[in-house]
Amino acid sequence: MKDDFVGVIRFDLHEVPTRVPPDSPLAPQWYRLEDKKGDRNEAFTDAWHSDAITPPDMSASAANHIRSKVYHSPRMGNPFWNEDLMFVAAEPFDEHLIITVEDRKGQGKEETLGKSSSDTEEEKKVKFASKLHARISLDGGYHVLNESTYYSSDLRPSMKQLWKSSIGVLELGILNADGLHPMKTRDGRGTADTFCVAKYCQKWVRTRTIIDSLSPKYNEQYTWEVYDPATVLTIGVFDNGHIAGNKDTKIGKVRIRISTLEAGRVYTHSYPLLVLQPSGLKKMGELHLAIRFSCTNMTNMMFLYGKPLLPKMHYSRPLSLMQTNTLRVHATNVLASRLSRAEPPLKKEVVEYMCDVDAHFWSMRRSKANFYRIISLLQSLIAIGKWFTDVCAWKNPVTTVLVHLLFVMLVCFPDLILPTVFLYMFLIGLWNYRYRPKNPPHMDTRISYADNTIPDELDEEFDTFPTTKGTDVVRRRYDRLRSIGAKVQSVLGDFAAQGERAQALLSWRDPRASVLFLTFCLFAAFVLYAIPFNVMALLAGFYTMRHPRFRSKYPSSPTNFFRRLPAKTDCLL
Repeated sequence: MKDDFVGVIRFDLHEVPTRVPPDSPLAPQWYRLEDKKGDRNEAFTDAWHSDAITPPDMSASAANHIRSKVYHSPRMGNPFWNEDLMFVAAEPFDEHLIITVEDRKGQGKEETLGKSSSDTEEEKKVKFASKLHARISLDGGYHVLNESTYYSSDLRPSMKQLWKSSIGVLELGILNADGLHPMKTRDGRGTADTFCVAKYCQKWVRTRTIIDSLSPKYNEQYTWEVYDPATVLTIGVFDNGHIAGNKDTKIGKVRIRISTLEAGRVYTHSYPLLVLQPSGLKKMGELHLAIRFSCTNMTNMMFLYGKPLLPKMHYSRPLSLMQTNTLRVHATNVLASRLSRAEPPLKKEVVEYMCDVDAHFWSMRRSKANFYRIISLLQSLIAIGKWFTDVCAWKNPVTTVLVHLLFVMLVCFPDLILPTVFLYMFLIGLWNYRYRPKNPPHMDTRISYADNTIPDELDEEFDTFPTTKGTDVVRRRYDRLRSIGAKVQSVLGDFAAQGERAQALLSWRDPRASVLFLTFCLFAAFVLYAIPFNVMALLAGFYTMRHPRFRSKYPSSPTNFFRRLPAKTDCLL
């Protein structure tokens, strides 16, 4: 008997991943076999290859995410859509792009007019009842985001030929975890079966699972090549539920931005593992890590700060926000499908937690956190405003006199204004060098506004989309959202009114106000032409910083004039 041909697998040698000796062995992956005709099938269901780290094949469930949308259109001879659709495709591109033309008969009734299946690797001619013109291409010039843009670990284009040379090496040592919270009960006592997952660039690593320990010691080391310092390394800790047939439970994660690390320095630090649950914020333990970023080309890294973050295609042919969000969902699904077929598999809940798939969902807590972040940014401007108010009020006469002298010097020598500003910022930066962070920043409960959140807001944050709560709960949350929206609406209306009053100065909506303003402009033009600018600047500065004895308790005339100008609020329904 002769040996029968079962199938063949082809690999591009330049696409074979490499492994640095400290890293763990590469996870085995599933591959589809090709027969003599080039068709791919599951002829050998137990085939696996131990030297592949990136899953090359897409499962049947993920195939739905590369199908075209169905466009409902009346039956006609030559329908014309002229739309560009983008999908996420994973190497080795062994799935088919399926285009279906359907005619909608009514509600829930569609008639299939035809179907076209196109291989992304080979061009095939398919007989069809009518012609369907489609342009299909694999574009590797974009970077497919499978994670939140705030925590991106990779910014390179999909095509490997467009990658730039690396600027350094990132070394991570996952040492141990302390004080972990029990995740399950075994033999009448609390315990946990934990493992760590680290994600950076296209490389995901997973430590071994430490069974039955609340203080596991991993002592594993991994390395990555760094191509951009504006990227984030994410390390997550999970409880292995595969042993009991359950889902893997999240214990916490740590994010470290590469740009916050000093080159060549070893950071050994314990990071808190915090998890936000419907019952509130909970500290699950601490993770001890050792990190070092070694820069191989300091010049290239400095030049990177002046280059665009994303590949050129994102700027020459930018994607819309809807396309970006759709591609992110598809990419996350493809990634979860691939990693779930690895050996050992990374489950979908692990991939979604590491990629922060819920970062764009509505959350009252996140809204408050972002609001107070803006307030924190404005604190410096508010402090400067209060200081200048005190100067104008002469609360400290010595400071006020010095400000007057500085003001006179800058007005008489305007060429010194910009050099003084930049020199002042330089001195502030040198002064703050003493207080620079000694360790990379970690999760901050105060900034996240996680320690002051009421239970109902947490319950709303963990609600599904669409909601599964009762009518009374949804009505209460809707009323609360309406009250917040009313305040935002009032603030936006005030901003719009101020801008409309400024437009009313020259629009003759109030004829008398326009006459007064035009008269003032004509008079100011002659005065500014006759009097040197330096003198006018000195007079304006001295008038602004005049002594309180020469001030009135009532609003100034320009303020009263501006508030009397009409806005379009009286035209609103």
